[in-house]
Amino acid sequence: MLRRFLSITKVRVGLAIFVAMFAVGFIGPWLMMDVLGMDPLIVDTTRLAAPPSPEHWLGTTASGQDVLLRIVLGTRGSLLVGLTSALIATGIALIVGITAGYLGGAVDAVINAVINVFLTMPSFVVLLMIAAAFRDLNWVMVSVIIGVFEWPGTARSIRAQAMSLRGRDFTAALRTIGERPWRIVLVELAPHLNGLASSLFLSAFVAGIFAQSGMAFLGIGNASEYSWGTEINLASGQNALFRGLWWWFLPPGLAIALLGFATALINFGLDEVTNPALSSKRAAIVRRFLAERRKRRASRPNTLEVTG
Repeated sequence: MLRRFLSITKVRVGLAIFVAMFAVGFIGPWLMMDVLGMDPLIVDTTRLAAPPSPEHWLGTTASGQDVLLRIVLGTRGSLLVGLTSALIATGIALIVGITAGYLGGAVDAVINAVINVFLTMPSFVVLLMIAAAFRDLNWVMVSVIIGVFEWPGTARSIRAQAMSLRGRDFTAALRTIGERPWRIVLVELAPHLNGLASSLFLSAFVAGIFAQSGMAFLGIGNASEYSWGTEINLASGQNALFRGLWWWFLPPGLAIALLGFATALINFGLDEVTNPALSSKRAAIVRRFLAERRKRRASRPNTLEVTG
């Protein structure tokens, strides 16, 4: 399955973007600061709000700081928030969804009620209220807050899949012979949820970055920590849009959009692998078969005329 997954072109493109992003986020700061000797606090007074140039590839901010270096530093912060919040949200969703779907009955009713409450709650508004109550939150606390409010939709999808698997013949047979519930869940059910959990994790990863960027844009969080949202917030505070400083606010916005695009490509590939009806290779084989059959049918009258 892994070989088939990696053979899909969309997946390769998405993974290439992901690898490039993580390389920029975790190797870029070391390369630019330790190897090239760049400092994000250094101010170039001769180039204030300067456009891209050989000295500053993405221009400078209104205070003369290098935009490229700030975005590279912000990449790590945004990726860490996305990863941590996605791990928290997916972990809660797996525990809650599998418990509700497998146990059923009163447990499922209570958990489903809790899920519905969280789903109807304006999560982003609550997020802002909680985050605003605590000043200068670091990226760990921001990740925890985002992850706690990201799990309900994921839990509902996992619950539905767990309920479906619970009614299959193999799980019924295992319960009949007295197999322990925890072993049924971990050994038999969990592998069937890998594709769904992976897709939901990627969605939660991007959602976490979007949420953090939105919070940082509104000025919630620790301003001293670099992130794409913080950079957009600083550019907005300096009226970069109205002053035409596109090199300040456009690159972090494009980085967020590019990461969302890569996630969508990988999710399309996961759908093709886990859903046979969406397999592009199988669809191509079917199309070739139908085309050959049409050709054979079209050639039959000619053959009859020749033999007659």
